[in-house]
Amino acid sequence: MKIRKGDTVEVLQGKDKGVRGEVMAVDPARNRVIVDGVNIARKHQRPTRATQQGGIIDKAMPIDASNVAVVDPSSGKPGRIGYRYEGDTKVRYHRGSGEEL
Repeated sequence: MKIRKGDTVEVLQGKDKGVRGEVMAVDPARNRVIVDGVNIARKHQRPTRATQQGGIIDKAMPIDASNVAVVDPSSGKPGRIGYRYEGDTKVRYHRGSGEEL
């Protein structure tokens, strides 16, 4: 999976199309990512020892990694990610601009 935690991504498909956010968590086994402020579900939370107060909370749910694209830091456009070797080190780069991430 080429998307990592901390990347800024734009949603390409679904009800939150066009929304940008930061990747909070990645699940490579299921090919899913959790993006801050995207695919929010309302959950009824019971009070427990860990969460003293119950009620309805908003929770970010995972979306498929194929529905998001990493945003280029220089141009601000979404695009794909590639890998290349510079000497002995493997680096990630944005395939639209060629800029290193």
